[in-house]
Amino acid sequence: MNIGLGSKRKTVLLVDADAHARAALRNALETAGFTVGEAANGREGERTALRIKPDAILTDLMMETVDAGGVVAAKLKDTGSKIPVYIVSNATDALVGAVGLHELGISGVFLKPGDPAVIIQTLKTRLGMQ
Repeated sequence: MNIGLGSKRKTVLLVDADAHARAALRNALETAGFTVGEAANGREGERTALRIKPDAILTDLMMETVDAGGVVAAKLKDTGSKIPVYIVSNATDALVGAVGLHELGISGVFLKPGDPAVIIQTLKTRLGMQ
């Protein structure tokens, strides 16, 4: 469902090991007019980000390796990237990684299950789609 909007369409990369969580968020984002890329782990997320050049990234904090979402954000920050990276994670995961998230380049945290309307509005505001 990536028809229309042309250059106004923004791309979001979802990085999460949970295929159901990715599917639910992907459906909501595509319905709201975003193009969506997906990755199941941090390593795949890095490769996909380089390939599709997303406008924003939504990543789980804890995946196959400790703090995979934070590692993705830190690597993007190290390259000078200005791509906003948001964590979408369970409350306990978010609390574990809360210290120093800003230093890693994290733009914000959404607790699972994230409210798609809030996530979409945040992305639209941050990406200037209002």
